[in-house]
Order: sequence, then structure tokens, then C-alpha cells
Amino acid sequence: MSSSSTGTPATATAPKKSALGGRLYRGNEGMWSWVLHRITGVAIFFFLLVHVLDSALLLVSPSVYDTVIGAYKNPIMGIGELGLVGAITYHAFNGVRIILIDFLPGGTRIQRGMFWGVIVIWFVVMIPFAIMHLSHVFGH
Repeated sequence: MSSSSTGTPATATAPKKSALGGRLYRGNEGMWSWVLHRITGVAIFFFLLVHVLDSALLLVSPSVYDTVIGAYKNPIMGIGELGLVGAITYHAFNGVRIILIDFLPGGTRIQRGMFWGVIVIWFVVMIPFAIMHLSHVFGH
């Protein structure tokens, strides 16, 4: 019997899979959106953890709390605050994008455009904030 009569190819030409079993991301907008959403979520979690812990110092000793809060008033922490606001802003806008993908008919077809919309809106919000915030941080 020939291979044409059985409907199977004469030689096996199965697509090659990567070492990860075909699960390797290709670097499209969906992957970067996913990665940035996870990174910003973890960063926000750790900020909240530190925030709760340093706020708990108020119960231990108000003077220790004042010392810790005073240590936060430096330019490096000001830049960190800018990063925190950037992470929260991206995470929020991308969260709305994810909701729209889930609930809009055909949302998956337009997810790429919505990703770039999130990036544009993020820059529109962050540039004026960064100018204002950094002028306060370095203006003293």
C-alpha cells in the first residue's frame, strides 16, 4: 500500500517542539502584557507588605516610626515612588484591558491594539506625573 492511499505521509514530518514542549513564547504583545502584569503585581504586593510593616511600627513606638518615615525622605526613595506609581498605573490599565478582552465580543482579536492603547495611556498619565513628582523630589 502506498502512503497516498493510506492518507499518511511517507516520512514523519511532525513539527519540532522546543525544549519547553512547544510552550515557548514568541515575544508578542500578549506575552509582554502578561509578563509586565505579573511583575507589577508582585512589586505592588511587596510595597504593600513593607507599608503594613512600617505602619505597624506606630504601635510599637511612634519615635521609631518617625525615624523610619524620615529615612524614606531621600531622592532614591522618591525615584522608587515614581516606579511604584508607574507599576500601579500600568497594572490598573492592563487590568481594565484584560476585563475588556474577556467581556467584549471579539476582544481577543483586538487585544494587540488594546495593549498599545494601554502603553500610550500609561505614557500620557506618567509623563506629567513624573515631571511634577521629580520636581518635588529634587527641588528641595
